[in-house]
Amino acid sequence: MTEGVNTIIFPVKDLAAARALYSSFLGVEPNVDQPYYVNFNVDGQDIGLDPNGHAQGTTGPICFRQVADIEKSLQLLLDAGAEPHQAVRNVGGGKLVASVKDADGNLLGLIQPA
Repeated sequence: MTEGVNTIIFPVKDLAAARALYSSFLGVEPNVDQPYYVNFNVDGQDIGLDPNGHAQGTTGPICFRQVADIEKSLQLLLDAGAEPHQAVRNVGGGKLVASVKDADGNLLGLIQPA
């Protein structure tokens, strides 16, 4: 498993408009295209569009670092002073995500593949 920042998710209000814009911007069609999430994969980099992000308190893009143990990585961030934003949750197929806020309110995400 490759650890690193491999996923960036943008909160969007109009998923159809965002899908069209990001398709043009990235030069590819989505590899996941659902009413609850759209994802583009460009050379191993996942770019996601989340139509529920704003309702969950997301104000801008979140970079997700891929980790092998999300619980351990989350605890390390909390111990270092991060504030919880979104608890660990399964987003489908066993993939787990969580996010925290740094001291300036920036969101940092963790993702553990299935």
